[in-house]
Amino acid sequence: MSADDEKERLRTIARARRRAAAKALGGDAGDALKAQFLAARVAMGVPSVPDADWRAVAGYWPVKSEMDPRPLLRHLHKRGFDCALPVVVGRGRALHFRRWHPRTALEPAGFGLLEPPSSAPRVTPQVVLAPLLCFDDRGTRLGHGAGYYDYTLAALRRAGRVLAVGIAFSAQQVDRVPDEDHDQRLDWIVTEKGAIQIAAD
Repeated sequence: MSADDEKERLRTIARARRRAAAKALGGDAGDALKAQFLAARVAMGVPSVPDADWRAVAGYWPVKSEMDPRPLLRHLHKRGFDCALPVVVGRGRALHFRRWHPRTALEPAGFGLLEPPSSAPRVTPQVVLAPLLCFDDRGTRLGHGAGYYDYTLAALRRAGRVLAVGIAFSAQQVDRVPDEDHDQRLDWIVTEKGAIQIAAD
């Protein structure tokens, strides 16, 4: 079986597991995730308030059964961080990020996504909270297959330091996610049960 075929097989399984986790945990999961992220903040190296090195955090607006990062984003916004949401600018290209705050009126973007308006300032994040379908303990994430976060993390890493944090339900962990050379690994994964630091190769 090719890597692409293996990934597609795993996506089908992972979507069902994520839906089941979201249904079982309900709306409390986002608050639990926020608590776990904040408990691991010092180990991650992220300050409690922004400084010259850690100014901006990119999250996402959850769709379908994705883990909800909004309680964490609202907390970080209150602490003074620049928070941002992704904008798709083209297939095969890195995402852009536009500033978001809790009063931002979002606009529909395709695939059921919502994004800040074009008038919102563009942000270069030092922390990226990445959604996923499943992950393993090597920091390999499986997304929907378009590769947007792989392009994005590769571009951000070429430009400087970025902390890539996978956001998930604990039930989304699998033994192994098939990976290829272009796949970008995560630095941490945070779930409603805890934070996992990924050992460097």
